[in-house]
Amino acid sequence: MNGIDSVSNPASTNPEYFDYRRVAREAGVSDADLGEIEAAVRAEHPGDAMMAELRLLRTMRAIRDRFATVADALLEARRSDAA
Repeated sequence: MNGIDSVSNPASTNPEYFDYRRVAREAGVSDADLGEIEAAVRAEHPGDAMMAELRLLRTMRAIRDRFATVADALLEARRSDAA
């Protein structure tokens, strides 16, 4: 996709709709943490890449703007995996 800077994370797919990875970098989210959050969100929205990426974008913006922390997002991701 044009204009998308990719983070080197072989386990995840390239964003198709939203540039959440740029926002993740701005927020200081590590590749490992982003990968874990991505996996949980994509599992919540199988077959709906747009919804998953929108959720990832909103999560990364919340972290960047200090409404949430990486720990909050990881806790939510781990809860989703356990459910």
